[in-house]
Amino acid sequence: MGQDLSNLDELTEMIEGTVIGDIIIQVLEFYGSLGVLLGFALPFIESFLPFLPLIVFILANSIVFGLFLGFFISWLGTCTGMLLVFLILRRMSRFQWVQRIKNQKQVKGVTNFFEERGFAPIFLLLCFPFTPSALINVVAAFTKMSFYKFMLAVLLGKAVMIFYVAYVGESIASFAENPYRTIVVLLFIVVLWFVGKYIEKFIDNKTEEV
Repeated sequence: MGQDLSNLDELTEMIEGTVIGDIIIQVLEFYGSLGVLLGFALPFIESFLPFLPLIVFILANSIVFGLFLGFFISWLGTCTGMLLVFLILRRMSRFQWVQRIKNQKQVKGVTNFFEERGFAPIFLLLCFPFTPSALINVVAAFTKMSFYKFMLAVLLGKAVMIFYVAYVGESIASFAENPYRTIVVLLFIVVLWFVGKYIEKFIDNKTEEV
């Protein structure tokens, strides 16, 4: 409990004094229980408008709703948004002008890389808060990767990313200054990596049976 309070104090200091951070926290607190819906909506909308500050949304949710509930709200919002964007982009890939982009040599080289390696590279890229998720979404949608494999990578990768931001901090410096937390995050990545690979193998086996 004391550790949780310490983390919340640190999170508050991170965005204290920033205009957007203060506004978001005040709005979430003002709406009370309905603020949960807004806390979900902000990271969800960020999936469609990637210039929005996802890290600030995650920190604000953790401060207002606590580390566990704040983590869950942010995770659910951003994952739902990413998966919806993926489905929209996958639909758009049927258009002729999109097909022309997909068939460019450089684009095909990138999409082939992700198709051959499946879950692993997308999971690892999404583990880090500085990875442009919108770009990952576009590339994944242009591949032949199944929706279920992409969903697996998003659910687990975003879990690590949001845990990292809420538990460790938003900067590389804070990551390096907390060796204990660094170990916890790395263990979290390793565990989810093996979980993801196991589920990916299960999905592949089911696909072969069909």
